[in-house]
Amino acid sequence: MLTVDFDRFPVDPGDRVLDMGCGAGRHAFELYRRGANVVALDMDANELGDVASMFAAMAEQEEVPAGATAVAVRGDAYALPFDDGSFDRIVAAEILEHLPDDTMAMAELVRVLRPGGLLAVSVPRWLPEKICWALSDDYHEVEGGHVRVYRGDVLNRRLTGTGLELLGGHHAHALHAPYWWLKCAVGVRNDDNPLVKAYHRLLVWDMMSAPALTRVTERALNPVVGKSLVSYLRKPEVSHVAA
Repeated sequence: MLTVDFDRFPVDPGDRVLDMGCGAGRHAFELYRRGANVVALDMDANELGDVASMFAAMAEQEEVPAGATAVAVRGDAYALPFDDGSFDRIVAAEILEHLPDDTMAMAELVRVLRPGGLLAVSVPRWLPEKICWALSDDYHEVEGGHVRVYRGDVLNRRLTGTGLELLGGHHAHALHAPYWWLKCAVGVRNDDNPLVKAYHRLLVWDMMSAPALTRVTERALNPVVGKSLVSYLRKPEVSHVAA
């Protein structure tokens, strides 16, 4: 399930791309398929092991263009282990809401992005996320959980305050918002609830089959209840920081 729209966020073969906070690797794998030289970074060593194994399997099965590379790296979002201007593109999907010092993380993203490079950032959208917080403390009061809820205008103002230029954005995953509201209502760890199980089967079927009806429905609902906010930004050729 991709959150970033690669029609809005073009990645060319040979681009060096960082997936910061890669998690299970969903965006990293797509970037690799597109021929990028991918660095998937996370703090979770177990997930990184699985991501590295998947990279190896993709290469073995010749699912990636010749010349593309991919590596999994354990690293800290507050001190990225890369030189200034190292990347042509950076994806930071559903990570900033987990970080107590998101200002430092934003500064690091800008530092390692080359002038003229593009950044895609996604976070949970304010309204669907506030509903989850209202329904369940367990949803966010866990180790490594969400520490804040972003309003879109505030997030974009803070990102552009680092010197980035906002190119646009959108909302995604409207069908997932009711699923999480349901989980919060019955207990976020209660995966055996019949309604949760039925909705989860629907989401899996939708992701695997991508039927036209649900695709059209989700696109229509995304502006209203899309669970994720996605922003696309560019680092100017000549950096400037807003006052």
